Amino acid sequence: MMYRFLLLGILISLSLKGIAQLNSNQNTYKLWYNKPAEKWLEALPIGNGSLGCMIFGEVSQEHIQFNEQSLITGTTQIMGNYQPFGDLYIDFPFIGSKNYHRELNLNNAVHQISFTSNGVKYKREYFASYPDKVIVFFISADKKNQISGKVKLTDAHHALITTTAQKLIATGRLTENQMDYESQVQVINNGGIVTTDTSGITVTNANTVTILLSAGTSFINDFRKDFKGDHPHQRLEKILSAASKKTYEQLLKNHESDYHALFNRVQLNLGNTPNESTLDRLKAYKKGAKDPALEALLFQYGRYLLISSSRPGGLPANLQGIWNDEFKPAWYSQYTTNINIEMNYWLAEPTGLTECTAPLFDWVENLADVQKKSSDPKLITKKGWIAYSTNNIMGGNSKWGIHRPGSAWLSQHFWEHYAFTGDTNFLKNRAYPMLKDVVEYWDEHLIERPDGKLITPDGWSPEHAPGMIEGDRTPYPGVSYDQQIVYDLFSNYIEASKALNIDTDYRTKITEMRNKLLGPQIGKWGQLQEWMEDVDNPQDHHRHNSHLFAVHPGRQISPISTPEYAKAALVSLNARGDISTGWSTAWKINLYARLAQKNRSYDLIRQLLRQCIVENLFDTHPPFQMDGNFGYTAGVAEILLQSHIKEGKYYILQLLPALPDTWPDGKVKGLRARGGFEVNMVWKDKQLESCKIKSLLGNDLKILYNGKEIITKTSVGKIYQFNSLLKTIK
Repeated sequence: MMYRFLLLGILISLSLKGIAQLNSNQNTYKLWYNKPAEKWLEALPIGNGSLGCMIFGEVSQEHIQFNEQSLITGTTQIMGNYQPFGDLYIDFPFIGSKNYHRELNLNNAVHQISFTSNGVKYKREYFASYPDKVIVFFISADKKNQISGKVKLTDAHHALITTTAQKLIATGRLTENQMDYESQVQVINNGGIVTTDTSGITVTNANTVTILLSAGTSFINDFRKDFKGDHPHQRLEKILSAASKKTYEQLLKNHESDYHALFNRVQLNLGNTPNESTLDRLKAYKKGAKDPALEALLFQYGRYLLISSSRPGGLPANLQGIWNDEFKPAWYSQYTTNINIEMNYWLAEPTGLTECTAPLFDWVENLADVQKKSSDPKLITKKGWIAYSTNNIMGGNSKWGIHRPGSAWLSQHFWEHYAFTGDTNFLKNRAYPMLKDVVEYWDEHLIERPDGKLITPDGWSPEHAPGMIEGDRTPYPGVSYDQQIVYDLFSNYIEASKALNIDTDYRTKITEMRNKLLGPQIGKWGQLQEWMEDVDNPQDHHRHNSHLFAVHPGRQISPISTPEYAKAALVSLNARGDISTGWSTAWKINLYARLAQKNRSYDLIRQLLRQCIVENLFDTHPPFQMDGNFGYTAGVAEILLQSHIKEGKYYILQLLPALPDTWPDGKVKGLRARGGFEVNMVWKDKQLESCKIKSLLGNDLKILYNGKEIITKTSVGKIYQFNSLLKTIK
């Protein structure tokens, strides 16, 4: 039996200073290797949201392959592909080296390479700065006049490359869509001399060398101007001029201050970090070794990658974040709306990266406007909007099938942003209009069965059909995937309308429609049905878990509110099997966590790292896809804290709802919960030892832990602490 406790005597207000750190020592999260990268998936990524690069770290010839988020060959009419931009090479006169070390420090987003050659210790430090809009490469030595080398710039599309005294410029235009683009490299030496020829810039006997890289295109993120802006040359000139006037230390300080404001919000400690290199640890893990610290590192890596590929003012992270070296990458390396783009952002709100969602909202709003103006008969609607399955940065699409629920799924992120932040201006001006717009489409599109139930007439369960027919887009009525997404959409709209106290009559209508929707059904082998008819095959091991949307990322089914449906969902999930693609495995981590299957969720963590994580800790489908990294981080957050269920005015926080036996001791700081709560937890011997919850919005709170319940009212800015009390409640 569960007992309710009042605030008095149980909750202790603490000072704001008390939550500043989980403990006095901040965890260090590093990927490190004792040899250079030999291939692209061994190179390490850095990025400032729009500009990113992969660093190989070779001693005698440094190779840096770079991308800029908007360089695509598509338009509003054709899909096109996300493109590689170019390569930066630095040739050094080194014959040999020893004590080689390269690392990516996630704590400050700085990549370092160090080695010794001829008795001189060399260091290279690289970072991508969001505030200064450049990638910075700093080369130093422990003795003077030891830096010599040649800087060369190549362009992936054979652009014209010009040189000036200390600058390289590649200027080109894509033939497919006439997009102008340019990259600029500036070399700044301290000591020594610099000479220039048509092949590059040579530095001789310098003390230090700073290299600045910036790149851009004529793309602007505005459908009203057909996404076409000015040539990027003048903009890049200003960026490099401003950055070159700052010292390396100033650039680094700007970068770290900006990055720390996001990354330092969350810490996770699952155990001590071994001394072995990341590659050796990963190899051992794949052979069966236990390494909880590696699992924590991969959690933080997902946060690092989102910060590095999705920042305000830019575009959302695409299928590969912003990192791509192929002219025809898999699935265009753009945005697929039947799971991939949504999964990219599951981690943002729970792990304290709410600002990183801004590009997603901008893109969705532009996408909506482009679809509404389309002459494609498949996209024309009386109200609202729909889209094809895969879309580019300009709203162009692959023509591979309409994905009707895609706009509804995308709109969920607008609601989630409000649910976590309580930003009423965002709700009023952006979330509510988006939700209502899509609701109005489904208001007209649903049909009524003879029994009075409302169903979607032409749905699909990505990406197959009954009988396990891969890729079949034959429309079927009442598909569970569609039904569940529409239920979620209606629920979000109803709550948004209540929060703003507007459109009461229409809210009532949508509430009645939601109540008439065909809901989840349990089939003949105890499964949650994927189709309106009971035709599911228990041997179906398809990678998509589409009919389990109601479990995650939806909130229609849970062990707390709908235990019978949760049981059926577990039957379906187990039947799908554990072996799958990277992103699918990540989705299953989240699903098992929502179903409170702590060790099953962890089984999928093991599966992901063993089968789908490569040398530089990127996830593979295969091929490489970033959504698996992002989905993994979201899954770990779901294991530790859940807040998707609300009872009346109470926001429910489930503490350690799916903690696996393999994580008996741990600490987490800064996780976020819906309703505006920031949560710190320490557990020992699989039991919660202490918990601090900061209320950011003053909402009423119900805490669930280990079958126990605490209810309280909170005040804005107050911190509430729960210690051993949680273990003694009976």
